[in-house]
Amino acid sequence: MEQQGFLRAGQAAWRLTLEDVRRRFPASSPDFLHPVTDPPASVTAKIRGDHDLNPGFEPPPDALREAAVLVPLVDRPDGPTVIFTQRTATLTAHAGQISFPGGRMEPEDDGPEDTALRETAEEIGLERGRIEIVGRLDTYVTRTGFRVTPVVGVVTPPFILTPDPIEVAEVFEVPLSFILDPANPQRHSREFLGKPRFFYAFPYQQRYIWGATAGMLVNLRDVLGGTLDRTAEQGSGTG
Repeated sequence: MEQQGFLRAGQAAWRLTLEDVRRRFPASSPDFLHPVTDPPASVTAKIRGDHDLNPGFEPPPDALREAAVLVPLVDRPDGPTVIFTQRTATLTAHAGQISFPGGRMEPEDDGPEDTALRETAEEIGLERGRIEIVGRLDTYVTRTGFRVTPVVGVVTPPFILTPDPIEVAEVFEVPLSFILDPANPQRHSREFLGKPRFFYAFPYQQRYIWGATAGMLVNLRDVLGGTLDRTAEQGSGTG
């Protein structure tokens, strides 16, 4: 496996408050949330995906299935954290992988936000009343044929999680500061169908966050990057 650092090494402290996060997303008005199927032009997402690092991996556009995930940011006293799930080893797709709660959009869903909230409640028992939607990341297209809308939400404790034992082996949290530290995202590669396939990864303790989930995390850092750069400059006494 190839491993190389992605992004420059930076300051040690990459800490933001959730108020900083909210200011980076234009989702506070009702116009963003309803109707969610037709957001204002100012918040229309661009397309990212597995093909960013692997040209030619794009699935046919007419074969894409709509899906949504929740990127849950938890309001913790020591700083925000990000909730992840580890899928069970018995699932037919993406078994054992680390992901965000989410899934395929159903006809009765009122857009990506509704899909993400419904799937989150079904997978880990986190009710939508504890979640404040603050925005979306860029649409992410997977090689397996999904067009995924990542929905960012702030989760207010206290809450009790009840993971679905069929789908979820474990739920855990990672400090947002770890995700935002530019020393941590990496670019890895593995051989796939006789060719190297490149992907992002965040090795965290004994866990390995990679693929589409890691790609969305890189996008999250891009969204928060302006705030991060100013914070780093202030912390170093420059500027």
